Amino acid sequence: MSVVSRGFTGRRSSGPPGRLPPGQYDAGAAFPVLSAGPVPRRHLDAWDFTVTGDIDDPLSWTWARFQQLPHQDVTVDIHCVTSWSKFDTRWSGVSVDTLLGEVETAAEYVVAFCDGGYTTNLPLEDVLDGKAWIVDSYDGQPLAPEHGGPARLLVPHLYFWKSAKWVRGLRLSLADEPGFWETFGYHNYGDPWRNQRYAGD
Repeated sequence: MSVVSRGFTGRRSSGPPGRLPPGQYDAGAAFPVLSAGPVPRRHLDAWDFTVTGDIDDPLSWTWARFQQLPHQDVTVDIHCVTSWSKFDTRWSGVSVDTLLGEVETAAEYVVAFCDGGYTTNLPLEDVLDGKAWIVDSYDGQPLAPEHGGPARLLVPHLYFWKSAKWVRGLRLSLADEPGFWETFGYHNYGDPWRNQRYAGD
């Protein structure tokens, strides 16, 4: 049986004008939970976030130090590859620009790695210039484990599987390294407006 699914179906709605990518429906108040395995749960005293890979000196923050970094409130639309979209979602977190602000690297790609062994790959330019955050709250509350808490990557301009749950760090790389779902046939980039769900789309 193939791991790749062509998605779920649900209530169809056009959503706000001009904000629903092709093949998507408005999930309304629902926030579906989809995972490839069990939900990891880590005590905050044992959590850290690391930037490693093609840099001279790896960086690391404990949960306490991460909380001291400047946080931004972000309101964005999100689009899951399984066809649901959710509008005006409210998050708070640390911009990846802040985390990589002092990093010098020749890397052009980044791999997000997570508790549970999940990874996903992105071009480095897609997590810079105000395009991505490590978020630790949703709708004014600490991010629930089923939605990726204590922290997840948020890259709202790409399909939501690129916004890796339970994120623990970013590995900078000179070469592109397909992540978990990408190796099972999902599109390597995942632009919802170009309907890039699966390899070959």
